[in-house]
Amino acid sequence: MPTIESVLHETRVFPPATAFASQSNIPSMQAYQALCAEAEQDFRKFWAERANAHILWHRPFTQILNDQEAPFYQWFTDGVLNVSYNCLDRHLATQADKVAIIFESDDGQVTRSTYRDLHRRVCQFANALKAQNIRKGDRVVIYMPMRIEAVIAMQACARLGVIHSVVFGGFSAKSLHERIVDAGAVAVITADEQVRGGKHHPLKATVDEAIGISDTATVRRTIVFQRTGASVPFDPARDVWWDEITRDISADCEPEWVAAEHPLFTLYTSGSTGKPKGVQHSSAGYLLGTMISMQWIFDYHPNDIFWCTADVGWITGHSYVAYGPLALGATQVIYEGIPTHPHPGRFWEIIQKHRVTTFYTAPTAIRSLIKSGADLPDQYDLSSLRLLGSVGEPINPEAWIWFYQKIGRSRCPIVDTWWQTETGCHMIAPAPGAVALKPGSCTFPLPGIFAAVVDEAGHDVEQGKGGFLVIKKPFPSQIRTLWGDPERFKRTYFPEDIAGGQYYLAGDSAYRDADGYFWIMGRIDDVLNVSGHRLGTMEIESALVAHPLVAEAAVVGKPHPVKGEAVTAFVVLKGPRPQGEAAAQISDTLREWVTKEIGPIAKPDEIRFGENLPKTRSGKIMRRLLRALAKGEEITQDISTLENPAILEQLKQPSA
Repeated sequence: MPTIESVLHETRVFPPATAFASQSNIPSMQAYQALCAEAEQDFRKFWAERANAHILWHRPFTQILNDQEAPFYQWFTDGVLNVSYNCLDRHLATQADKVAIIFESDDGQVTRSTYRDLHRRVCQFANALKAQNIRKGDRVVIYMPMRIEAVIAMQACARLGVIHSVVFGGFSAKSLHERIVDAGAVAVITADEQVRGGKHHPLKATVDEAIGISDTATVRRTIVFQRTGASVPFDPARDVWWDEITRDISADCEPEWVAAEHPLFTLYTSGSTGKPKGVQHSSAGYLLGTMISMQWIFDYHPNDIFWCTADVGWITGHSYVAYGPLALGATQVIYEGIPTHPHPGRFWEIIQKHRVTTFYTAPTAIRSLIKSGADLPDQYDLSSLRLLGSVGEPINPEAWIWFYQKIGRSRCPIVDTWWQTETGCHMIAPAPGAVALKPGSCTFPLPGIFAAVVDEAGHDVEQGKGGFLVIKKPFPSQIRTLWGDPERFKRTYFPEDIAGGQYYLAGDSAYRDADGYFWIMGRIDDVLNVSGHRLGTMEIESALVAHPLVAEAAVVGKPHPVKGEAVTAFVVLKGPRPQGEAAAQISDTLREWVTKEIGPIAKPDEIRFGENLPKTRSGKIMRRLLRALAKGEEITQDISTLENPAILEQLKQPSA
């Protein structure tokens, strides 16, 4: 890979305020460096001490790291624990009546659940799952609205050693079906409908469609929570109501004690091929990562009111809604709706109403809120805030500054966090009491995370030059394998051609500036980052080609002021190339097709029709040329290997 030159030159620096730093969990750069030095000296001992300090073990571990079958690393292997016990039971003796979750529904109704309440409901639902003959090691798909019940379902699975796989409620029946089949799920937990922005969206009907496609004979039960009371099809042989199976059931449920490496969950993320990847996380290592990052990066204090706006369908909602905050005994906000309903100040109103202290959201949401009212936050009392966070994609400096000035009132640090579904928790992010901030940079790795920027051979590149972002040593929260596909796991994350397969390959390009700060530059594979969500181009292309009109399709991303990247599709039809009104009609048809096949998040913003695609003589589509065309750039690259140069002129202008 040629060295990547950075075009971003950001010179603004925001050092930690003395008052903030003095109360921080990592109060200075010296303290941060001391932790890093400790990890450098003996990273196994470093993580073992933290695992003993943070996790309540049913049986303590004696083996720290098993790397005999690298890269299938195992941590704390002979230890025994239960994740739900660590999130709920541990607090009953000390703070049972502390509010665990402040839930605000789409219409503004507020429900507060204490740790005692949450423990009772999780135990009841766990007992209900047992009554449905769901046992340790079984897989269950959760397809729920963003409500307390989704967290209860996840925690109940964890309590039983049942492996959950949460699917975002915006995915289509086809996408849901693929995940059910790949996981071999014995049950699906869902709701009649979800409510977002005042609109009702069917969930149970989508589940029925997904189960009805084929190959879903493993599904024995569909458990349905009544969110709206809408009339939904009901199969008495398979379907049961949440309320009915939990009514009059015991609230005593002894946790299932599991080995440290017992899978806690799988979470499907898009890859550069058509099949989604089932990322598998362990119980102990993952839990430790979420707890440590809550303390170090979110600088958690017991009186915080924490709000992560992510849906539990994504890894952010797993780590910083369902597990991390509860394991530390935090009070957190969960909001069912969207940022702009019933007015564009809804987020700021929630912060004001619930006195939120830590606010964690995506750059996409930030850019949308700027667009809907850049000065609107001035109308709200945001004085409770003390820390802001950004997640999902690099945040552009202008949005960072607006976030800092308008939401943080120029006094709240922003933790710009780089991590992935596969890493389980923050990898590179500022300890806010220690690190001076640079808008757009995720700054430095967490202590114990050995991140680097390397070339194709695995050699460190010089500062200021770009390369592959890697992590050189194993860490407890990392992906264990891809569900049912260990070879793809090795090939994707530990490729032999980079340092002999010793390094975890993140799939992002990055560089380090003169001060050692990390800057993320984008993906190195064909994965799009749309609104903070990774979408495989191959999945979208496969969906387009599945339409009877389409012969070929190639999908690329182009910069978008709100979503980060927008999907641009180049399509070759089986018939003549359409133009004008015909092109517009077919574009609409294909957009709706992609929505049905994958979900609205993958719908192309723009479709261009051509008689062919730019290909090499060997038939390979030259995506770098398509990216340039999508951005409206002049083609200055070498096209000597292009078989059909004339096609570039045809694809320059949008067809619809």
